[in-house]
Amino acid sequence: MSSGRRPDVVAGLLPTPKFLPGPSNVKAMRVDLNFYGHVPMTDAGDAGPASTDRRFGNADFIAGYENLAVWCKTADDVGINCVWFTEHHFQYEGYEVTPNLVLFGLAMAQHTKNIRLGQMFNVVPQWHPLRLAEDFAMADILTGGRMEFGVGRGTVPREALALGSRVASGDNDMSAKDDAFNREQFEEAMEVIKTAWYNERFSFTGKHYQFPPAGIPDRGHTVTDLTLVPKPSRKVPIFQPVTSGETMEYVPRAGHQGVYWLMHPDYLEPRWEHFTRTWDEHHGTTSRLGENKAFVLSLHAQPTREEAWKIGGPGHQEFTKFLAPYGRFTNYKDDDGNKMGFGVRPTLQQSCDQQIQLIDSIENCAAAIRMYADRFEVEHFVFFLDLAGLTRSQLDDQIHILAEQVLPAAGITLEPIAKPEQSIPYRPF
Repeated sequence: MSSGRRPDVVAGLLPTPKFLPGPSNVKAMRVDLNFYGHVPMTDAGDAGPASTDRRFGNADFIAGYENLAVWCKTADDVGINCVWFTEHHFQYEGYEVTPNLVLFGLAMAQHTKNIRLGQMFNVVPQWHPLRLAEDFAMADILTGGRMEFGVGRGTVPREALALGSRVASGDNDMSAKDDAFNREQFEEAMEVIKTAWYNERFSFTGKHYQFPPAGIPDRGHTVTDLTLVPKPSRKVPIFQPVTSGETMEYVPRAGHQGVYWLMHPDYLEPRWEHFTRTWDEHHGTTSRLGENKAFVLSLHAQPTREEAWKIGGPGHQEFTKFLAPYGRFTNYKDDDGNKMGFGVRPTLQQSCDQQIQLIDSIENCAAAIRMYADRFEVEHFVFFLDLAGLTRSQLDDQIHILAEQVLPAAGITLEPIAKPEQSIPYRPF
């Protein structure tokens, strides 16, 4: 802990100014949800076991999928644009138990009507790039273009090494060499995916991949190129988290949509602006400040801060003890105003005061959202409501509270879900 305060103790309630938007202040924007996909967890928080001591079984994972199906339907009913799922593997601890996001999104399309289904994120080095390209293209066609494609490099050595890749991670002594390998492999795989999607025939030779391999015989001929079957019937936007300095350069240059999360506004501002400058310099455009980016906010809103901390506080504790060993909170400020140290857990007070995780009153949550909308000209919000320990009904209620109380108080209306542009006519199956 960065201080002696207990995260679940209410201290120093902030003023809760009402935001009363006039007609000229109301903004229509894209609003999505992100789910980690936890199992039901009745002992979330510091009172429960250490993250590494948890072990759940198959019935728990199935119960988690059943919850996600209910929440996706609720999100669809209230007009949320997209639900994003999170890829991880071998997570017997009960966190993030959806290993195949394309498959899961395709299944959720059967439970919903309009909402889009996204991957936040496909861990690309852990997949064969052509299989990932095929799977997404087929799912996108079968859902009428309702899929969203998100990509990342991964963070967990237990997954990467078991699935044929490597990754440097802050919770061990793995070297920068592993990080360089992972970055090279990721960037090559992305080139493979895009080349395969948008060319009738393609070949690729790189350091990590060669398609087709040399010398393949095929009915009296030698294979010199491949054709991906099927290909997407539209140009697919690609979303990628922006974290390190290298990614801050790569993502806008590659034309990917940048995704930001868990960052103090003072640290977010120069990175947000740098992304726009880099994008415009590389693509010859003049972008709006909030264009080509998505901003993620953790949120749990109740009528008062006391109620929010009582219900959402244990989930915040579970979230921070689970992720602190990976260095996920270094873009907070400590009590002295410096960057928070690697492995340090922020308190609930720090999360709320710094407006990084909004476990707070409806009015305070709305005020913080409006601050981001105005200061950063955010056009695309993604809200993370999936705090471990919330019951199915509690999280279902949070979707309604967000859509029906928090966003209106922030002067935000839900942008209608745009139908994707199809390069071929689409007829529902």
